[in-house]
Amino acid sequence: MTTTTPWAPAAAAALADALDHAVRERGVPGGVLVLGDTRAGPAADRSVAARGAVAPECGPAAPDEHTRYDLASLTKITATWALTGRAIAAGLLDLDTPLGERFPELPVPGALLTVRGLLSHSAGLQPETRLDRYLHLDRPLAELLCAERLVATPGSEHRYINRGFVLLGLLLEAAHRQPLDRLADEMWRETGMYETEFGPVQRSPTVAPTEQRLRGAPRTWGIPHDPNAALLNGVAGHAGVFSTAADLAVFAEHLLTGDDPWLAASLHPQIASDPGRSRGLAWLVTDTGVAYHHGYTGTSLFLSPATGRYVVLLTNAVYHGFSSSRLTPLRDLALAELAGPRT
Repeated sequence: MTTTTPWAPAAAAALADALDHAVRERGVPGGVLVLGDTRAGPAADRSVAARGAVAPECGPAAPDEHTRYDLASLTKITATWALTGRAIAAGLLDLDTPLGERFPELPVPGALLTVRGLLSHSAGLQPETRLDRYLHLDRPLAELLCAERLVATPGSEHRYINRGFVLLGLLLEAAHRQPLDRLADEMWRETGMYETEFGPVQRSPTVAPTEQRLRGAPRTWGIPHDPNAALLNGVAGHAGVFSTAADLAVFAEHLLTGDDPWLAASLHPQIASDPGRSRGLAWLVTDTGVAYHHGYTGTSLFLSPATGRYVVLLTNAVYHGFSSSRLTPLRDLALAELAGPRT
C-alpha cells in the first residue's frame, strides 16, 4: 500500500480510502489513483495512491502509476476523440457534414450521419456492437455498419453504444490512409505518453489481467477484454488501448493546460443523458462543469477545467466478473470532490 504527497489532503485521503474499500470489500484486486492540480503547470501537483495487488497471478506487489491497465472505453477518449479533433483541425473531417459527402462509398442510412452524431452517441445506430456478424462478409466494415437500419432518428435521443466509435476509428484510418494504431502512437508520443499503446501487449507482472471468461480457460491478460476489439486484432475506435496512470495524468495535464479549443468545444452539452448531466462530444458533462468518461474494465478519467484539477482511476475491477456497483462509491466521490471548491 503506497500513498505519496497529497493533492488536497482531505480529498486525497477520502478518495484513497474509497479505493481501499473497493479492494477490501468489493472484490477489486487493486488499483491506482492519480489526483492532479495543474494551477502551477503540468505535473506540478500530483497525488498518487495505490491499493491492493495487480492480480494474484502477478504476486503480492501493489500496482503503481506505471502498471498497465486495459482502458476499455477510455479508448474512446484517449485515442478516437483526440484523433478526431486533430482530423477536424486538419480539414480531414467535419463535425456536421454528412459522412457520405467525404466518404462516397458509404451507403445510406449511415452516409447521412455526422461526426457530431457519432461522438455524442445520438446517431441512432444499432445498440449492439456484434461485429462477429460480419466476419465472413466480403465488404468493408464501415460500409456494413452504415448499411444497417437506424433504431432512432439521428439527434432524437442519447444511447451510449460502441458502434459509432468503431465507425469513427475506421473513418480516421480512411481519412489519413494510415492504421489507427499508428496514428494514435504518433499522437501519444508527441504528448509525452510513452506507456500507452493498443493491444495486444506482452503478459507481465506489470500488466493487469482482467476476466477469466470460461472456467478452465486462460485469463484475459494482455489482450483487450472487449470481444469486439479483440475481433479487430486489438485495434478499434471504441476499445483496445492499454495505458498507465502516469500516462493518463500526462494526458489530463495536456488537456487542462493546453488551451485546447477541441476540449472546449467538446464540453458543450449536445444532448441530455442522465439527470444532472449531458453528453458532449464523447465526454459526459455534469451541471457542475466536470467532464468524465468510464471504461468497462474499471477505469475512469475526470476533468474539472474550471479548477484545473483531474482524477485518474485505473483498476481491473472486472477481474472477478463485471459489477456496475463495485466502483460506484469511489466514482461518485471523485465527481463530488471535483465539483466542490479546492481544499
